Amino acid sequence: MQVAILMIHVVIAIALVVLILLQQGKGAEAGAAFGGGASQTVFGSRGSGGFLSRATAVLAFTFFATSLALAWYATQAQAPEVGIPDSRLIEQQNGVPTLDDDARDVDNTAPVLEESND
Repeated sequence: MQVAILMIHVVIAIALVVLILLQQGKGAEAGAAFGGGASQTVFGSRGSGGFLSRATAVLAFTFFATSLALAWYATQAQAPEVGIPDSRLIEQQNGVPTLDDDARDVDNTAPVLEESND
């Protein structure tokens, strides 16, 4: 379920960015006086303001709803503990060498290269 909500969330985020970039700014009316008019609009003579504004509001609401759902799922998940383990847990791990162990079984001799007398 969480993966499905995450995929919907990503699609809504991309659609929201595209819709916001499609909208014209407040200074766009000044450009209409110099040749851009209602004949160039895709959504009718009234312009795309009403449609894009409503679509943006619906997508923004859905984006916030999916954000809250993902946050709720994240708080419900049982994540493993991270960080430095407790000393009792470390003591339970038998057979793991530590710095205090005797190093008698370890061969620390380095190989010696033979020197040639040329």
